Amino acid sequence: MPATKKTTTVKKPVAKKVTKKEEAPKGHPVPETGLKLRIKLRAYDHKIIDNSARQIIDIANRFGAEVLGPVPLPTEILKYTVNRSSFVHKNAREQFEMRVHKRIIDIINPNPEIIESLRDLNLPSGVDITIKI
Repeated sequence: MPATKKTTTVKKPVAKKVTKKEEAPKGHPVPETGLKLRIKLRAYDHKIIDNSARQIIDIANRFGAEVLGPVPLPTEILKYTVNRSSFVHKNAREQFEMRVHKRIIDIINPNPEIIESLRDLNLPSGVDITIKI
């Protein structure tokens, strides 16, 4: 009787599927410790808010922190309609609008030095800043 050759197959390792909780948005790394500083900026002028965001990012980079942003949020448009005249030309109206520009900056694993320097930061008038840890 002739000898039969026995062949064995090797299974390839299966890649681990990533669940939704482990995924991060494109371009954003997953924070290791979860400690992050979220800075929200609001202003009526887009040039002022961009300069303020640049100042905050420079401070964070000076101390070696990881920065995500600035992320532009949708511009909030407040519209007001006002009558031009109250009696004769009642249907003549004017419309005014205010645009509120918003940005978000995330600083991952901030040092106490970064927090202290952000408290001492002088931003131009018209920029509203909110810092959450």
